Order: sequence, then structure tokens, then C-alpha cells
Amino acid sequence: MRDGQAQYIATEGKFANFYEADPHMPVIPRDPIDADVDAVVLGGGFAGLIAGARLKQAGVEDVRIIELGGDFGGTWYWNRYPGIQCDNDSLCYIPLLEELGYIPSKRYADGAEIYEHCQRIGQHFGLYEGAIFHTLIRSLNWDEDLNRWRIATNRGDDIRARFVIMASGPFNRPKLPGIPGITGFKGKMFHTARWDYDYTGGNSTGGLHKLADKKVAIIGTGATAIQAVPHLARDAKQLYVFQRTPSIVDARNNAPINPEWAKTLKPGWQRERQHNFHDWAFELIPGTNEDMVCDFWT
Repeated sequence: MRDGQAQYIATEGKFANFYEADPHMPVIPRDPIDADVDAVVLGGGFAGLIAGARLKQAGVEDVRIIELGGDFGGTWYWNRYPGIQCDNDSLCYIPLLEELGYIPSKRYADGAEIYEHCQRIGQHFGLYEGAIFHTLIRSLNWDEDLNRWRIATNRGDDIRARFVIMASGPFNRPKLPGIPGITGFKGKMFHTARWDYDYTGGNSTGGLHKLADKKVAIIGTGATAIQAVPHLARDAKQLYVFQRTPSIVDARNNAPINPEWAKTLKPGWQRERQHNFHDWAFELIPGTNEDMVCDFWT
């Protein structure tokens, strides 16, 4: 078995469906877009949503956000496997909480709640008006004659923009293990980042009742598997877990966030908490202030 990126099979060719197919929402046919705009944001995850929000706040109205998924959320749109939660303090991790007046329900929020907050950001800042979903960028070139960025997509779009903001990340593209024979496997196979609930039943909270008579194998024991395996083990007839490299596992100690405590938060609380987290997690200024988060990161 090879190491690093060499151990994976690219999600292209025969395996392109693992990347481009959307199990959550059908692709709606549309005409190609031919437009001149002020700004284009490439990606609709956290970075793209924050960029879009700040552009709107700065008075830039003609903003387009191009996203491969069928909605905002990025990795939180694609990843809906059973048991999915964030593993960072949600009061730090989830963006724009204070600005939108929202407090997560748990210290480590469920994936569905994070995805819903992404939608909330899009609605609050009017980002859906310029959203271009289920669209993959094919090329980005500077046009000297037009003095504009020219963007071509897999849906025939020709979009010309004064400014382009790169907001794409690495977590939306599934990685397939380069195991000999995987290309010839004839059974049902899907990636956790494209979970097929039509096949398993249930949802991100579990209840995979359609696996009750099936033998299931899961490859890998990283953070995703640690969250999904308890549900698979409970609901499948038989579960096989294939591990190459053991993971370090710590107690999550998740708990609800007390709404009464949240009412005591003062203006500027989220930025202060984020700065505090970084100081303690990365030991930038150790011991000079109170650890507000107090978890395994800090």
C-alpha cells in the first residue's frame, strides 16, 4: 500500500460519479448563463458564505457564488453520514453566530444543524439571489481585452467578473482507497461523503433499517468512521471494519449549550472566544488568560 496522496484513486473516469453525483438533490436543467458581474466567489462553503456576506455588507450587490453542490454548505452539504458532528467547539467553529443571533444546541453540533446554519447565512445576506448551484468550474482566465476574469463551467456558462474570490476547499472531494480489485467490485459501494440513504434507510441520526439483512464493510477508521461505525454496527446484520492505521480516540464529552448561559454573552463574544481558542490550541500566548473552551484542543 502506498502512502500520502498516492494511496488514493482519483474520482474521475469510472469513479467520477463519486464526486459529481448528488444524492441529496436532483440537478435542475437550466440555460447557460452569459453575464457580466462585479464579483464571483468560487465555492459555497464557510469561506464562500463569509466572503459573500462581507461583499454584500460592503455594498457589492452583483455577487455570484458558484458551487458544485445543490445548496450552500460545502463539506456540510455533502457529508450527511450517520452520526456526523463537528469536532471543534461549535461556538468557535460555526461562523457568523453572533451576527445572526443564533446559538448552537450542542457544544459539538450535529452536521444537520451546521448545514441549516449555512442556509441561514445565505438567506440572511441575500446570497441565494446570485447562487449558481450544481455547477463545476472548467476554466478561469484573465481576459486582457475585457479587463475581466472569464469563467467557464460544465453547464456552458460564460461569466465575466471584475473580481474573483477563491473559496474552494479540499473536503468536498471524496478519496477512494487504491486497494487492488476495488475497480472490479460488483456489489453496492458508496463513499461516506455521498451517503446513500435510499439504500441504507435512516438519516444522519441513524436508523439504517434497510441494512438489517446485509453484511457491510467500511474501509478506514478516521473521524468519519468513528462517528458512523456505531450506527452501522447496531443496524447491519454484520459489520466488518478494515483498518490500516489506528486512530487516537478521546472522550468527546458533548453536552447541550445552556440557553440561560448564552443570554449572558456580551457583544463581541464570538470573536473573543475564537481568539482565545487559537491562543490556547496553538500555544501562542499560553497561560496569559482564561481558557474559555476547555476541551481536548486547548
